[in-house]
Amino acid sequence: MIATIIIGFIVGVLAKFLHPGKDNLGFIMTTLLGIAGSVLAGFVGQSAGWYAPEQPAGWIASTLAAVVILFVYTRVVKK
Repeated sequence: MIATIIIGFIVGVLAKFLHPGKDNLGFIMTTLLGIAGSVLAGFVGQSAGWYAPEQPAGWIASTLAAVVILFVYTRVVKK
C-alpha cells in the first residue's frame, strides 16, 4: 500500500513535468493521477497482450498513461 502511494506520486510528478501548462494539482491529486496512470497502463497493456495478468505496468507506460489522463483532465476542467 505504501509502495503504491510512493510510486503513484513519482509517476504523477513525472506526468506533470512532461505535460505542458499549469494544472494546479496538489499532493493527493498528483498521487491519484500516478496511481490512475498505472492502472490504465496495466489495463491497456493486458488487453494488448504486453503484460500478463497480475503483472504491474512499467514506469514508462504508467507515466505516458498519466500524461494522457492529465491531458484529458486539463481539457475538461478548463478555467
